[in-house]
Amino acid sequence: MEDRTKELGSGRIGRLLFAYALPAVISQVIASIYNIADRIFLGQGVDAMAIAGLAITMPIMNVIHAFGSLVGAGSSARMSIVLGKRDIAWAENILGNSLLLTFAFGALFLGVGYSFLDDILGMFGASDLTLDYARTYMLIVLPGMFFTTLTFNLTGLMRASGYPMKSMYILVSGAILNVILDPVFIFVFKWGIAGAAWATTISMFLTGIASLLHFCSPKSFIRFRSHAWKPRLYIFKNILMIGMSPFLMNLAASAVVAMLNTQLLRYGGRLSGVFGENAADLAVGTYGIVNTFCSFMVMFMLGLCQGMQPIAGYNYGAGHGDRLKSVYVKTMRFNIGVGALAALLGLAMPRVLAAIFTNDSNMIDMTVPALRLLLLFFPLVGFTITNSNFFQSIDKPFIAIITSLSRQVIFLLPMIYIIPLIFERFSAPGLMGIWTACAISDVLGAILAAILLSTQLNVFRKKSNFDEI
Repeated sequence: MEDRTKELGSGRIGRLLFAYALPAVISQVIASIYNIADRIFLGQGVDAMAIAGLAITMPIMNVIHAFGSLVGAGSSARMSIVLGKRDIAWAENILGNSLLLTFAFGALFLGVGYSFLDDILGMFGASDLTLDYARTYMLIVLPGMFFTTLTFNLTGLMRASGYPMKSMYILVSGAILNVILDPVFIFVFKWGIAGAAWATTISMFLTGIASLLHFCSPKSFIRFRSHAWKPRLYIFKNILMIGMSPFLMNLAASAVVAMLNTQLLRYGGRLSGVFGENAADLAVGTYGIVNTFCSFMVMFMLGLCQGMQPIAGYNYGAGHGDRLKSVYVKTMRFNIGVGALAALLGLAMPRVLAAIFTNDSNMIDMTVPALRLLLLFFPLVGFTITNSNFFQSIDKPFIAIITSLSRQVIFLLPMIYIIPLIFERFSAPGLMGIWTACAISDVLGAILAAILLSTQLNVFRKKSNFDEI
């Protein structure tokens, strides 16, 4: 058994960040193909309402992902800090207790999901035209979602314990399998949206099993041992406190999307004279397309943050302030660059991007201005995401929570109700007001993140030589 984490405290930051972030970036981007592949194949092989139905399921799946990130992000960040203190037994206790939490939450969302599925879908904006699509998809994919949370938890712990490449291989293999099975089930077997659900579920199941097998192997640096299975309340508390930031961010995203869908149905329906009688559902599908592309670009940012996390956590635990500064700055520069690329694509070729997901001309026309507005300030999204993940990595959950919630809850939630009213008062489409509200929230969220960062820099200057950021 080899200790694969010592280099985190001594290796060159640039090389370490590349070595840890590249597999994480590839894993995140490939993992996002699960949703992208489903939307592309459904849009081309079924119809626009199938995309709208799938869009209804996304916030529900985000709620499930929120519980996965609550455990996964919290346990991996805590493990990195513990390994920086060279406490192997504690790290293995974190592994075992994180799995106990994963099984507990898995049982919870499976029970609730199957018991109240139609009510939940209606709450998230399903209409008579989209309910059957959404229900069919969720009935099949719900068990697979448990294996998704299991996979993302355990692959995060792989990275924290020195196996970034192996975590990438597991996630990439699952996504590739999903892309292979999607066209087979949708076009060859003619299963429609059920085919997309089965492709996703099978892929999720296999990656979850592969992740479990890694930590059962005697070759693994950190693995399951008998002492790790004892429930420890202080470990549960540590995991949940650190993981609270991504948990609340995902939970808030789901709540906001549910409210967004309600607003999209309202203001999209008022454009039936331009986009046809299905304009309201087209508006929901439009946001599904835009959100998919935005999420794809965010995956690059989150992948680099996942690469940053074990380096930052380890050096924070070891008291290496200069190395902490270096990994933060390098991560920030990359993520702002990714945001700039997203903004450029959204401004230069929105019609091309929309046509990837659908051949419905009305949906494409509705998607073009939405892409331009929602991607306009995407470099600022990179700034906000980096700060939130950085503070999560160094065990400052409260600051991470405020930073991560600022865009979607503090600013976006009230503005999706206020801005459309202002637009309509000046005879502009209320739907454009919704897209504008999203752009404004990106700006305000970045401003708040900068204020919180400046406050913390004063602390870092005194304690960790963090004075040249």
